[in-house]
Amino acid sequence: MDLRTVAITGAAGQIGSVVRRALRPEAERLIALDRVPLEAEAPNETARQVELRDPGAVVAALAGTGSDAVLHLGGIADEAPLAELLAANVLGTQHVLEAARRLGIPRVVLASTNRVTGFHPTRHLTGPADPTRPDGLYAVSKVAVEALGRMYAEKFGLSVIALRIGSFEESPTEPRHLATWLSPRDAVGFVRAALTAPPSPGFRVVYAVSANTRRFWELPAPTTLAYTPVDDAETYASLIPGADIPFSPTTPQSGPYAAPEFTLPHVQP
Repeated sequence: MDLRTVAITGAAGQIGSVVRRALRPEAERLIALDRVPLEAEAPNETARQVELRDPGAVVAALAGTGSDAVLHLGGIADEAPLAELLAANVLGTQHVLEAARRLGIPRVVLASTNRVTGFHPTRHLTGPADPTRPDGLYAVSKVAVEALGRMYAEKFGLSVIALRIGSFEESPTEPRHLATWLSPRDAVGFVRAALTAPPSPGFRVVYAVSANTRRFWELPAPTTLAYTPVDDAETYASLIPGADIPFSPTTPQSGPYAAPEFTLPHVQP
């Protein structure tokens, strides 16, 4: 399946900007969506401002675009009060999925996070079949995002792929990244593969992580997603202080994100 007309929510974000730039020469047409103002940057691109928490606005933004797929990157990408996460991440995702259903857009690729399984210990190679163990409120919202994707796939016949995104950085900068890094090149590779996978109704979960020697997560089987990452954080190990200290086998894979102090400031008294 070729890249035809692809809509990207959160197109102004960190990952959205990289993916948008990389896919622009390949797609027949890109629809760049964000809550902040955007401008089209190529003849084959359309930019629209949209508030994902408004279901009517999401339908209006996608209507008439002829989109074949939606890459849903919009939302809050870190710990926050649960009410804000529910509004931006959970309701926002439901609005995107519902718009896809109404408009007949067959493929939706959801941005999930590795932190939905953050309490699994580092000694465990974690895969999609393992139970979710969210490390905080943000991760809880992404568990709900995945559940919505599964429901829309199984109830309404959409093809939904959830990418559990690793530590997206230009290069790894801390010891945990030696396991969790997702390079820009591999991020684009996973997204491209998810958008162009053969049309097939159903729900799939994939860990989007580079081919790190010390990774905690399973790479996808070719039958699940036809992309094999190429970058390895180990290349940068000599530049990272503490890289020579092995991970404690019982430490949560999320590291500091699993600590109570990370979430407590966002819990209402």
